[in-house]
Amino acid sequence: MQKFVAEFIGTLTLVLFGCGAAVLGGEHVGQLGIALAFGFAIVAMAYGIGAISGCHVNPAVSLGAFVAGRMSAREMVVYWIAQFLGALVGAGVLAAIAGVDSGLGHNGWGPGYGGGFSMQAALIFEVVMTALFVIVILGSTSAGAPAGFAGLAIGITLAAIHIVGIQVTGVSVNPARSFGPAVLVGGQALAQLWLFIVAPLVGALIGGAIYRLKVLA
Repeated sequence: MQKFVAEFIGTLTLVLFGCGAAVLGGEHVGQLGIALAFGFAIVAMAYGIGAISGCHVNPAVSLGAFVAGRMSAREMVVYWIAQFLGALVGAGVLAAIAGVDSGLGHNGWGPGYGGGFSMQAALIFEVVMTALFVIVILGSTSAGAPAGFAGLAIGITLAAIHIVGIQVTGVSVNPARSFGPAVLVGGQALAQLWLFIVAPLVGALIGGAIYRLKVLA
């Protein structure tokens, strides 16, 4: 139960801070500010709930940890439920503040979204960046990594991914983060949600497999 609550709160915070920066402050802080908001949210939660649940706050990260042999399938499913619920509630809080018409920082691709990148570009970006993100997480939390610095490494990596990719997809690398806003916004955001579930999970399988097969060991 403690892990469930921690993952719920952590994912809620990620969506509220990151998507909130895009919706409520995007015109003022710009792409860099939004990227830092996502990164800072992860750093804060890593030190706030990391000792309880490991601060996955991302179904792709939990899948990567499972593939790498660091958690059971049953525990992964519990994490997933907490993460999707947390993201939905986080998006709901943002909707209560800004309204659904604000878009809630949903992910997307194609004409009218960001830089108008293609579905293929969006798919490649989300798979590759999620794989790299999972590799950083598994590496920075491994036994041989410097103690106490994982939160910083993970948060900086997520911020860098957003700096690179906000114009491509709005950056998901996290099915739950995409799920919450898309369910409430509906329409095109919901129609495109499949990519932001499938691609991060594929990336997580790649990242987790690299550690499972001891490629980096």
